[in-house]
Amino acid sequence: MSFKKTLLAAAAVVALPVLAQAQPVSGLYIGAGVGGNYLDKTDITGATAADKDVLGSNLSADFAWGYVGVLSLGWGFGNGLRAEIEGSYRSNDVADVKSGSSNLSGQTGTATSYGAMLNLLYDINIGNALGGITPYVGVGGGYIWHDYDEVGTNVGGVKNVLSGDNGNWGGQAIAGLSLPISSVPGLAMTAEYRFMMTSGHEIESNNAGTRTKVDVDNVNHSLLVGLRYAFNAAPVVAAAAPVAAAKTYLVFFDWNKADLTDRARQIIGEAAGARGTGVTRIEVNGFTDRSGSDQYNQGLSVRRANAVAAELVRRGVPRNEIMTRGFGEANPLVPTADGVREPQNRRVEIILK
Repeated sequence: MSFKKTLLAAAAVVALPVLAQAQPVSGLYIGAGVGGNYLDKTDITGATAADKDVLGSNLSADFAWGYVGVLSLGWGFGNGLRAEIEGSYRSNDVADVKSGSSNLSGQTGTATSYGAMLNLLYDINIGNALGGITPYVGVGGGYIWHDYDEVGTNVGGVKNVLSGDNGNWGGQAIAGLSLPISSVPGLAMTAEYRFMMTSGHEIESNNAGTRTKVDVDNVNHSLLVGLRYAFNAAPVVAAAAPVAAAKTYLVFFDWNKADLTDRARQIIGEAAGARGTGVTRIEVNGFTDRSGSDQYNQGLSVRRANAVAAELVRRGVPRNEIMTRGFGEANPLVPTADGVREPQNRRVEIILK
């Protein structure tokens, strides 16, 4: 597959989930990952006819699994989209050198790649379907240097090797999963697959005293695990005790979350236990603070109400007795200006009637 076709296919993958609702990362974040890297086989061809005569014909190199490391600095836009700049390093030792279909003895050398890319990623919100795990996809483009360190053969001290480096433009496709670490707000574990390739490299080398230029490919498959930390994640806010008046209970939520804490589940359990004779309906009303857009907060308030309703059902309340509604930013307990994060407004009201 050509370089341009690969990037077009990667872009199509990213376009597929645009209708999915994102679980957003907002503001500045950093990330790091390490893992294994597989460098595809490459044909080693002379850049000119003279170079080909020096090298011989039909040369190729296979590489063993190596390692990869990635550091990234990014920004989440609060709607599922993220943009980041990354620096990466990959290294693979030579496994085989072939002339045609014949293996040559004394294979030696290492190929490394390093550079920077700008990535655009999209987090896909699937609620709690995978226990809090959020899938994401992305594409990136940038500049990669590819370095050959004595790639070739060494038989009895007689070397026929290539050493040199060259930079060129490249791109990548990314598919990953993130899992929040609840004890540290903003911290998440990540697992990724990355397909990275460049548009080829022309490496100039001193081959047995003769300056030689060779064309080589650089196609990588990487598997990484890592950590990501978002700096502006809200701290965990303790849920408030039930409001006694009129059989109304309040459940509070962390910023931009619809997940139930242990304290929230306790309050919902008390509300479920208070359902008795004369209660024919339970209203579950969700609310948010004013730190997001109206449209996003409306959806978040509905998700919070649905999470509380599901816990009531789990505790034995018939679903047909529960009515859920989302009010977004409306009816705040504490009036605030637009954009203010107010913990008391991030709530669900359980009203027994």
